[in-house]
Amino acid sequence: MRALAALRPYLRRYRATMALGLLCVVAAAAFQSVVPWLMRRAVDDLRAGAPAPRLWALAGAMVGLALAGGGFRYGMRELLNGVSRRIEYDLRNALFAHLTTLDARWYARNRTGDIMARLTNDLSAVRMAAGPAIMYLMNTIAGGVFALAFMLRIDARLTLFALAPMALLPVVMIRLGSAIHTRFEAVQEHFSRLTTHAQENLSGTRIVRAYRQERAELERFGTLNEQYLEQNLRLARLYGLMNPAFATLAGLGAVTVLGVGGAMTVRGAMSVGSFVAFGVYLGILTWPLIALGWVINLFQRGAASMSRLNEILDARTALAAPAPPRSLPPARAGRSIEFRDVGFHYPAEHGGEPRWVLRHVSFRIASGGTLGVVGATGSGKSALVDLIPRLYDAQEGEILIDGVPVRALELAALRAEVGMIPQESLLFSDTVGANLTYAGASDADGLWAAGVAELTSTIAALPAGTATMLGERGINLSGGQKQRAALARALARRPNIVLLDDALSAVDTQTEAAILRALRQALAGRTAVIASHRVSALRDASWIVVLDGGTVVEQGRHHELMALGGRYWSLLRRQQLEEEVEAGAVAAG
Repeated sequence: MRALAALRPYLRRYRATMALGLLCVVAAAAFQSVVPWLMRRAVDDLRAGAPAPRLWALAGAMVGLALAGGGFRYGMRELLNGVSRRIEYDLRNALFAHLTTLDARWYARNRTGDIMARLTNDLSAVRMAAGPAIMYLMNTIAGGVFALAFMLRIDARLTLFALAPMALLPVVMIRLGSAIHTRFEAVQEHFSRLTTHAQENLSGTRIVRAYRQERAELERFGTLNEQYLEQNLRLARLYGLMNPAFATLAGLGAVTVLGVGGAMTVRGAMSVGSFVAFGVYLGILTWPLIALGWVINLFQRGAASMSRLNEILDARTALAAPAPPRSLPPARAGRSIEFRDVGFHYPAEHGGEPRWVLRHVSFRIASGGTLGVVGATGSGKSALVDLIPRLYDAQEGEILIDGVPVRALELAALRAEVGMIPQESLLFSDTVGANLTYAGASDADGLWAAGVAELTSTIAALPAGTATMLGERGINLSGGQKQRAALARALARRPNIVLLDDALSAVDTQTEAAILRALRQALAGRTAVIASHRVSALRDASWIVVLDGGTVVEQGRHHELMALGGRYWSLLRRQQLEEEVEAGAVAAG
């Protein structure tokens, strides 16, 4: 239950509404508790032959109290359930905002399906604990207190007899409540696995179909679903045990009242009206106690879910800047970038030794220059590009922009300088125009960037031009079209630093050459880092770095590296031979 303490700041925002709602609960319980007392008088008056006007007056008072109690019950639900919805809204916003601050390492450790399950299923369970559970707990307390007070006024000894079986109630609550918490947490964790499996299959539906694995995936989903069903049935069995246990204890109290109170009435020690009223009060006391099982269930479910949400809220990025952060000088023609003996590795798995991706990497590119990074697959090109906007932080060395260490800059200020085109081009389920102007660029800048990326003819061929809606992740575009759209999106911002991480790998060589020609003009006055496995894409770079196994084996200008006859020369020669073979095959075809 400690996990629910994290809700205090959210509850505090609506404390006035909460207080008013709880007052409505107390008022409703108070009006309800007076009705049996009037009924007691009405029964006794009826037996005594009281005049009709007196009986009608008592009946009218009972109806009026019932109507007033109903009005307050409506008010308590309107106010307290409304607060729970607002808390759900605030908490969802807080979770989403916090997720935007977490770094790539955190997302590498947490699956998308699990995160989605927490933002939906767990959040709903927390809402139930923040509203209905509090409302019904207060209703149980208020109704119980009022009923108990009237029962004591009627007969204190009979009240003790009625409450004796309920002494076991706290034991049942503690034992079953703890078990419910454990089992519900297991249910939520399994729901996360089920959601992850569904999300991966929907995202990778092309692969599933290409490999004809529909039946295998259906079987895996069916197995997970059966396990989820069994987990829920185990929880349902436990919850099913709670209500009968509470009802049994309450029923024992009712049997005691019937026996002892009936005998007292027969002997004349208690009036018939008092006996009837006492029975009604016991019912008022009993039903909230039975509902207490449901309330405990809601709180335990909410606590289990809130602990899972707290894991997100308590997570912290490792990319924070020192206070106060430094700022960059005004940009003139791009930004200079310098790597000083940089070493980097991804987080080690299962406590093993980390595998270094980059080691002892040093170079400098002047403002407005273009850096080419070339190397075979797995040489560390993507990692080098990712370190510049601090998607990750290097474990060794230092990276500087215009002489300022990137760790000393605010992330927002650093990334405002950068336009990045990653290897995997992700487009949003929105219009083409919205994707091009995603980072706040104007429509004119978006169209200009589309021209640089050789995307103008593609847009013209679309059904509604830039107003054409794209499918999830841009699925209705080809791989090359998506890469060119991602390039245009980055250029439309007109950033001081442009990072291209194998961003033209899916583009044919002729289109690539046309894009590179347009890029030379578009990148004028900007610093660019182009990582590519195609050496031909880097001929005109101001400086070229050759990576092999995460280390810099050569660096210099194109003609200097060609003169060395080393790794750069062999990469270029191999690619030229591959292109000649492909051209010969096309000609033969």
